[in-house]
Amino acid sequence: MKSLIKKITPKPIWKLVRIFYFKLFKKIQYRIIGRSLEHGETEKAKGRRLREGFFEKYCQGKGLDVGFGGDLLSENCRGWDYEHGDARYLYDIKDSTFDFVYSSHLLEEIDNPDIALKTWYRVLKPRGYLILYLPDRELFEKRKTLPSRWNICHKRFFLLDRDDPPDTIGIIPLIQRTLSDFKIIYAKECKEGHTIADPEIRSDGEYSIEVVLKKEYGT
Repeated sequence: MKSLIKKITPKPIWKLVRIFYFKLFKKIQYRIIGRSLEHGETEKAKGRRLREGFFEKYCQGKGLDVGFGGDLLSENCRGWDYEHGDARYLYDIKDSTFDFVYSSHLLEEIDNPDIALKTWYRVLKPRGYLILYLPDRELFEKRKTLPSRWNICHKRFFLLDRDDPPDTIGIIPLIQRTLSDFKIIYAKECKEGHTIADPEIRSDGEYSIEVVLKKEYGT
């Protein structure tokens, strides 16, 4: 049914229909029956992370996966998505609740990403890890200005270490402007399996920035 509607609907109208479908109908559906397992960017990175010892180092205890989309980081995570509430505020979650907080390919879609970072840091326990995974502009977008070729929900692009106005934010500068009492464990580009440099073709493999922070205060 979805493919038929897409086929007969003009492209600009289809984009609006798609947004309406996901933001309203899907929200009700997910609240009633939950989400099914889906493979996305998190699953794509799993093999590399297993080899690197990522889960043993940073994902022990109780975690929160913000914007998980059915692609949960690990079994000891609670998934949070738009059917649960606004990811910028996590109103129902108390301070210092989780041992690690993870978000994959969400920050680029959020208004006021600084507010989201402060909130995710708020619900993290002292000595816990905040893990950010987001599309790298040069690997994924392969352009300098909005709109994104590949995702109409993207409100900004990201680079690892520098701002590039008007549409690109450096994730490390954003963290430094927004948070305090943290230690950057690492921040790196992840491009395992990435082979497509053509800006007119959607990238394959990993095309992301991965940042792991440790919450220092209270130790």
